[in-house]
Amino acid sequence: MTLPALGWQGLVVLATFGISLLIATYCTYFERVWAAFFQDRVGPDRAGPFGLLQPLADAVKLFTKEEFFPAGANRALFIFGPCLAMVTALMSSAVIPFGNFLKFGDTIVHLQGIEINVGMLYVFGVVALGVYGIMIGGWASNNKFSLLGAIRAASQNISYELAMGLALIAVLMMSGTLSLREITLQQSVAGEWHFWNIVRQPLGFVIFLVCAFAETNRTPFDLPECETELIGGYHTEYSSMKMGLYLFAEYVNVFVATAVMSVLYFGGFNYPFQYEFLDFLTTKTGLSADWAHNIFVLMGVVAMFTKIFIGIFFFMWVRWTLPRFRYDQLMRLGWTILIPLAIFNILLTGGLITFGVIK
Repeated sequence: MTLPALGWQGLVVLATFGISLLIATYCTYFERVWAAFFQDRVGPDRAGPFGLLQPLADAVKLFTKEEFFPAGANRALFIFGPCLAMVTALMSSAVIPFGNFLKFGDTIVHLQGIEINVGMLYVFGVVALGVYGIMIGGWASNNKFSLLGAIRAASQNISYELAMGLALIAVLMMSGTLSLREITLQQSVAGEWHFWNIVRQPLGFVIFLVCAFAETNRTPFDLPECETELIGGYHTEYSSMKMGLYLFAEYVNVFVATAVMSVLYFGGFNYPFQYEFLDFLTTKTGLSADWAHNIFVLMGVVAMFTKIFIGIFFFMWVRWTLPRFRYDQLMRLGWTILIPLAIFNILLTGGLITFGVIK
């Protein structure tokens, strides 16, 4: 790879982190807007037109609030906890392919921060590290409610990572690779949606979706920060930007979870009739081959982010629609329902592959 290409790829990495932060920031705005809509009240409308500057106002507030350290807290770990949660959340977006590749003469720019052949394993590993940020923050706060929230988060993540991993195995049995890019390309046959994995793995998708809610600590599985029981859970003692890092990390994780589900089950940057569109660009518009290809790829980026935004909206919709589970219900769902269903899905997928029903 030439040096200019390496420079382009570095820009893609920086753009990925920037987009992740921007989406996480404005998720706080749209969360409030949709909450107001569902509850028939007025949402944010003071900071800027239609309240669009509210996330910036929140950021200024968090940066300028007083720093607070509880008595008896481990100051180093108290700061390290939210930093670790935020860093791991951002790192997990580095291997997600948001588009195919752009061509500028001899230079090829892949719209993916880093392409590794174990991309899905990388995402699972980094996401698993994220819970340590919650555990460290809860323990370092020297608060029993924070510690209880951290313990809940750890046990919840361990329980639902098992079912999520088993649901992923069924996809890997069909694709034969851990590369997110390869999984996406395998769903691009004829550019038709019925080749997407959601058609061949509906049960696996439902299991993965439910586990994604638990992994991101979102309602109805937000037991680690249950206000009615634990005040604020693992971030009870946090204020200022350290509190903001935990909140932003949650929204970045939601963004990553919806992006991963888009890649695994909804074709990623593929979209219906994409090759007919490419043929139209090359034969009817008079564009050069490179520009026709680049427009075709950019439409794929639009399709990818459309799927992601629909997924984020669904996360918000569920939050303001369903009540919170009890903790015993949460654990029972993971261990006695989702894990057996995921194992059954693996056996079913193996049987269908063996008899040639799916390939």
